[in-house]
Order: sequence, then structure tokens, then C-alpha cells
Amino acid sequence: MKKPDKTELKKIAYNCKKATYLIEKQQIAKITLREQLELKIHLAGCSICVTFMQQSAVINQMARKMFHTGKADLKLEDDFKMQLQKRIDDQLDNK
Repeated sequence: MKKPDKTELKKIAYNCKKATYLIEKQQIAKITLREQLELKIHLAGCSICVTFMQQSAVINQMARKMFHTGKADLKLEDDFKMQLQKRIDDQLDNK
């Protein structure tokens, strides 16, 4: 891995778009060592992205809880399913 020069470091330090991408990416999967370094450099000088990272972590944690704890409770009512099926059948008959 090549060492970043001063121009690259400036780009990293002032690139909030890339930082937010890396913040979201690390919520889903592991980021590379280079990406970790770039993010750390950016976060050292950007309090806005630090706040974004904290908020993103809370939002992702809440979403995971919401969708993983109540999986068995998420069901469509039979009446609603019949209405949907009727609408689908009507649309297919009209073609």
C-alpha cells in the first residue's frame, strides 16, 4: 500500500462526501485499513462528520432492533391480502 502524499491527505481531510460513505459502509461491512485511516484523518478535523457518525450508529442500531426483534409479529392481515389479490387480478384482467 502506497503512502498518501500531502495532496491526497488534503483531499481526504476535506472530503465529507467520502467520509459519510465510509461511515455508512462500515455500518454494513468491514472497511479496508486504508479506508479506516482515511476516515480517522477526516474525523480528526471534522466535527460535523463525527456527529453524523454518532447519529448514523444510533439510527442503524434502532433499525436493526425494530426489524430483528419483532420478525414474527410482522404479518399482513388476511383481509388486506385478499384486497391486494383482488386488485392484482383486476389489473391483470384489464390487460
